Amino acid sequence: MEPAAEDEKPPPRRTQADKWAMNYEAAKQFYEREGHLRVPRKHVERIIGEDQEEREHRLGAWIGNQRSRAATLTPERMEQLSAIGMRWT
Repeated sequence: MEPAAEDEKPPPRRTQADKWAMNYEAAKQFYEREGHLRVPRKHVERIIGEDQEEREHRLGAWIGNQRSRAATLTPERMEQLSAIGMRWT
C-alpha cells in the first residue's frame, strides 16, 4: 500500500470558527447590498469563497440562530454583528 497522493486526499474539514466566518461574510454581503439584516428565514445568500467556489449559505436561519444564542456568543462576535446592523430583539 502507498500513501494517497495530494490530489487523492479529501479536503480538510472546516472548523466551527471557519463556518462562522463564512456565514458572517454572507451576512456582511447581504447588509452591504440591502442596508439591513432583516433577513427572511428561508433566504439563501451566495458568496464566493477563498477557493473561488460559489457557496450557498442559509443566511436567514443563521441570523435567527445568532439572535437566539446571543447570550452565549463571544463579545467579539456580538460586536461584529452589531457593527453590520444586527438587531438583537
